[in-house]
Amino acid sequence: MPHISLISWNVNGIRAAQRKGLIDFIQKTKADVFCFQEIKANVENIPEDVKNLEDYEKFFYSAKKKGYAGTAILTKLKPLNVVYGIGDEIFDDEGRTITIEFENFFLVNAYFPNSQHGLKRLDFKLKFDKEIQEYLNELKARKDVVLCGDFNVAHKEIDIANPKQNEGNAGFTPEERDWMSEFLNDGYVDTFRMFTKDGGHYTWWTYRFKARERNIGWRIDYFVVNEKMKKKVKRSAILSDVLGSDHAPIQLEMEI
Repeated sequence: MPHISLISWNVNGIRAAQRKGLIDFIQKTKADVFCFQEIKANVENIPEDVKNLEDYEKFFYSAKKKGYAGTAILTKLKPLNVVYGIGDEIFDDEGRTITIEFENFFLVNAYFPNSQHGLKRLDFKLKFDKEIQEYLNELKARKDVVLCGDFNVAHKEIDIANPKQNEGNAGFTPEERDWMSEFLNDGYVDTFRMFTKDGGHYTWWTYRFKARERNIGWRIDYFVVNEKMKKKVKRSAILSDVLGSDHAPIQLEMEI
């Protein structure tokens, strides 16, 4: 069976990432599909050398608000269909999801809302969580599903460097963590935990306090597959040495 490689990365601004070596990363990694979150750019502002990359079809979904959120997919594999959003304009106006359909599976690239300081967007995030779960269940009834992106939640204490100090903070509230458990119990698999059982592995670090150098981070970026598809997963890893954002890219290798 052919193997494919998928990369997911919150680039924290595609223009900033491009200035910090994004093109070199793409050309060196040679993944079949790249899913980016938080591109923070309208289509006309996407760097030309991203738009002009050979061998990839490109799909950009920008937020209506300038310089905010947004997602992108670059794929060598020709999709059968592309869907922007999940059908709810309060989320779709922020460019939070792109779905591409291949012969054997759907790939959903998602940038989950951040519940923010003071949890002022917690209800907004939990509504998105619920709706994307329903959306994925509809897709899963048709064919296998891969979901990737920045979920903006550290699921368990093992997924965060300082769990006690962060209890109840945005991204580590009981409500967000409970949703993640419920979601996985609904027939989905956190692929990283198929291969790596210990702690100390993170995908996001604040720019302050030399947090990345000290590895004081959070694991909030995931590749998730439906239960039936996990037998096709061959590797799920964090590319923690890759710089250019406050997030590290993550990689999934699987059979199709």
